[in-house]
Amino acid sequence: MLRFSANLSMLFLEYDFLERFDRAAAAGFKAVEFMFPYGYSVAVLQEKLKSNGLEHTLHNLPAGEWEKGERGIACIPGREEEFRSGVQAAILYAKALGNSKINCLVGKTPQGVSAETVHQTLVDNLRYAGNELAKEDILLVLEAINHFDIPGFHLTGTQQVCDLIDEIGCDNIRVQYDIYHMQRMEGELANTLMRCLPKIGHIQLADNPGRGEPGTGEINYDYLFSLIEKSDYNGWVGCEYKPRTTTEEGISWINRYR
Repeated sequence: MLRFSANLSMLFLEYDFLERFDRAAAAGFKAVEFMFPYGYSVAVLQEKLKSNGLEHTLHNLPAGEWEKGERGIACIPGREEEFRSGVQAAILYAKALGNSKINCLVGKTPQGVSAETVHQTLVDNLRYAGNELAKEDILLVLEAINHFDIPGFHLTGTQQVCDLIDEIGCDNIRVQYDIYHMQRMEGELANTLMRCLPKIGHIQLADNPGRGEPGTGEINYDYLFSLIEKSDYNGWVGCEYKPRTTTEEGISWINRYR
């Protein structure tokens, strides 16, 4: 059975962030994920999860100065201590909120730095993160993002992420496979999902073009969901899309699959 998690950084944006927990539960979701919990106290988030009977499935490592356009710092030389502090903050929230997966946005490729230095910085940072998360039985997932939405993002393809995971050599690092991003970058969704399934730790969805709800674009979600449901994947599928109108008006698509 497919299990869908509401991404509260994308859905129910008509409401204040904390009210989105209530709205997600009312819409039938049993789990939520969101990008960054760090602006809220652990106690407040714990109460919202508990009062709504929700599981927390995923959040991101701190990603630098988001409002200034940064999208992660793992590949940026000179930011290693900031990255390591972020790993510890992410672990603190994960343990308190009960989730066992943390996503890393690795960032945009820095200019004026050799490719070798950027790569080694990334490997060293992710190896540190993987080892620290392993101590707490937490999975680290790495996401490739299309270069149309985030020009210059360092990881843009599934195989690139798989090769990086092999090089790092930590047993608790997996791919976060975002169907929307990979449709834009490489297509071949079904074959890639099945081929890379042993390395996939989390799946996210949106349709293309427009990053809307499943059924609003070109992706054959009936087919993909059938493959996922028949596969060995037993994790959550994160709903990380931009509703065409409001979340609640567009949520009917999900009733076909859960």
